[in-house]
Amino acid sequence: MNLTTAIEGKEYIIKNIVTDDEELDAFLFSLGCYSGEPITVVSHKKKTCVVSIKDSRYSIDSALAAAIEVFE
Repeated sequence: MNLTTAIEGKEYIIKNIVTDDEELDAFLFSLGCYSGEPITVVSHKKKTCVVSIKDSRYSIDSALAAAIEVFE
């Protein structure tokens, strides 16, 4: 399961980041988005997803949200 299909308001644990882009991995890591970290989907918009990580909110595009796999 990835963030595009996650239920709004429910907390998930990040399972894996599926990307071959090292820059993207480093960017997500700097936001606190890495395996084992809790993440909550605040809302789904047309082409973005608003997530909460470590008491901060970020708007990420749907392609990035699809790359973040979570445990249910």
